[in-house]
Amino acid sequence: MTESVVLVINSGSSSLKYRLLEPDSGKSRIDGIVEQIGERSSPVADHEAALHLAFDRFAQAGIDLDNCGLVAVGHRVVHGGKTFYRPTVIDEALIAKVKELAPLAPLHNPPAVQGIEVARRLLPDVPHVAVFDTAFFHDLPAAAATYAIDREVAEKWRIRRYGFHGTSHQYVSEQAAAFLGKPLDSLNQIVLHLGNGSSASAIAAGRPVETSMGLTPMEGLVMGTRSGDIDPGIISYLYRSAQMSVEDIESMLNHRSGVLGIAGEQDFRRLREMIESGDHTAQLAYDVFIHRLRKYIGAYLAVLGRTDVLTFTAGIGENAAQVRRDALAGMAGLGIELDEHRNTAAATEARRISADNSTVTVLVIPTNEELAIARDCVQAIGQGDG
Repeated sequence: MTESVVLVINSGSSSLKYRLLEPDSGKSRIDGIVEQIGERSSPVADHEAALHLAFDRFAQAGIDLDNCGLVAVGHRVVHGGKTFYRPTVIDEALIAKVKELAPLAPLHNPPAVQGIEVARRLLPDVPHVAVFDTAFFHDLPAAAATYAIDREVAEKWRIRRYGFHGTSHQYVSEQAAAFLGKPLDSLNQIVLHLGNGSSASAIAAGRPVETSMGLTPMEGLVMGTRSGDIDPGIISYLYRSAQMSVEDIESMLNHRSGVLGIAGEQDFRRLREMIESGDHTAQLAYDVFIHRLRKYIGAYLAVLGRTDVLTFTAGIGENAAQVRRDALAGMAGLGIELDEHRNTAAATEARRISADNSTVTVLVIPTNEELAIARDCVQAIGQGDG
């Protein structure tokens, strides 16, 4: 019997990531990325051409999508607003609603819709499922989800803290519990998803009670190109005094801020080389990143009251031992102590990096958002648990 497979698509403005995998075993059949979509020098004119290119790669690898056991196509959609908080089979009404939510995620939702529309045309005979980045945080406590602004304005314009990277935070928190052999609902956890986009969450008994991203994926930690938390007065100040348009300010905060904005470089491997060569702006960018991260860790320790597990994940979290060391330095009084050998040991699998006497267990858990999305798809189309 052919193992069921799901095609997971993550469609960005100029890229399309794909992975074909088996939800039950977690085995990946093929994965890749098509980049520079629509750029002048690129032969890939649009998302339809990108998906055709991906299908060509499948054929070259000997994979026939018509006969490989494909049961669904899963689409990562960043913003589900208040409406979508579980994996949902896609129809025209859902597409219209995701388009309507575009102002809440102008960089993410429009290309997701493009990817959905193209994939539905090219693969019309299987269900397509939207999995929303905000879903895990849908039920944040009101005190955590509410901004202290005019209530009528907030309600009219759907302004609240939605949170993002939810698929990763949920998957990693579940994997942490499994790694420790403990029930999910017995643990209080902090999850640090550190990559080009970074976010933190506090999870009590399996339910999120705080997260760092807000109305948009710009709030919270310092990121590769995004500012994270800033004084909102900066925006009006730049608008009035620097005569910058709202679009220019938004573009700066999304694309020319964060580590890149300070140091001119966002890759942490290159940043480390710059620091070692004596580059003071690179050191400052790193210090600002670490300082903000430590602030959030401290805040979430307070929010949870008792913390059992702290987990690093995503590209930086999984691979940058120095970041993990500096983020947790001097926290022995808070019950957090790293084992230096465990932290620096070369490894790619889930592992414990805390000292034996650390009250808080510190883990590194590789995230796998595509697998989580694939499993959500199977549940959504009614093929789960069997």
